[in-house]
Amino acid sequence: MQSIGLIAGGGQFPLVFARRAAARGYRVIAAAYHGETEAALAGEVAAIEWFYLGQVGRLVRFFKTHGVNEAVMMGRITKTRMFTNVRPDAKAIGLLVRMRHTHDDRLLRAFAGLLEAEGIRVRPATFLLPEMLAPSGCWTRRRPGRGEMADLRLGWDIAREIGRLDIGQCVVVGGGTVLAVEAIDGTDATLRRGGALGRGEAVAVKVSKPTQDLRFDMPAVGVETVASMHAAGIRALAVEAGRAVVFDREKMIALADLHGIAIVGWPEEGDER
Repeated sequence: MQSIGLIAGGGQFPLVFARRAAARGYRVIAAAYHGETEAALAGEVAAIEWFYLGQVGRLVRFFKTHGVNEAVMMGRITKTRMFTNVRPDAKAIGLLVRMRHTHDDRLLRAFAGLLEAEGIRVRPATFLLPEMLAPSGCWTRRRPGRGEMADLRLGWDIAREIGRLDIGQCVVVGGGTVLAVEAIDGTDATLRRGGALGRGEAVAVKVSKPTQDLRFDMPAVGVETVASMHAAGIRALAVEAGRAVVFDREKMIALADLHGIAIVGWPEEGDER
């Protein structure tokens, strides 16, 4: 039986992947993180070990002990914990001192490069779950109005730019004005900040970075996203078709329809929107 390593952050994505991989005949070997990974993952995998951020050498040894030569990286890591809950070992320190910046993409690419140098190939997070990629078109009963479409287009351009700068993936816009830009505080906090300023007239856009490495850190939306939007008074959402992960899509759409929220998946860059 082929082993596959699962580097698991928080949220349901690692659980969904573990179940699918096991159903496909893989032996799932999970590297979990204290304070992040769901405890329930332990019941879905063949082996699990718990780590602190920065324990890179130990992770490599764990995977090699279990015959792992392919791995995936998925799930969220609370970015604010990266400054308080890190225990870097020699490999991690060696990785960091060679980097000029520790932005998300650069850090993840460097980490993936280190794993591959150790003989562990990093696969795209969705390679067993293509049906979770966002489809194009309007998903909900309500379509965005004319003003909302104008704000979504502005948000799209701004979100692509902050993605190019490796700052974040989400923007909130209202009345032609950028109300909030995602930074280290994450999407939900961005929705709250932007929604408070938008007073029920805001929209949100979440896109991948122009140079997004689809092996990790893909934008993700789901039921919780819609719940956060409703609480913040945000009326529409655009995500990037084929380059975002959608959790519980049917439940997400049902909740959006209940609250009159419009959701659209726009084609990939290069196609008309």
